[in-house]
Amino acid sequence: MAKACACHILVKTSEEAENLKQLLAKGASFHELAKKHSLCPSGKKGGDLGEFRSGQMVKPFDDVVFKKAILEIHGPVKTQFGFHLIKTLYRA
Repeated sequence: MAKACACHILVKTSEEAENLKQLLAKGASFHELAKKHSLCPSGKKGGDLGEFRSGQMVKPFDDVVFKKAILEIHGPVKTQFGFHLIKTLYRA
């Protein structure tokens, strides 16, 4: 089964996610923005979710991590938790 490592920033609105995505496009640190804005407990670790297997995350999140380009920022991706910006670090 496929494994991946990803980090994300979870916020309440797509507008907030878009604003953060613009900051990232201008060179802001993903790690720092996650610490400051993410609603997920992983925010304390700069959004790092560590390694997980396909199927462990909710489907919209899983689809991005396992199907989209790595080392790019994807989103906003809507789940029942809110809106995510997702950066896949590697897949194995």
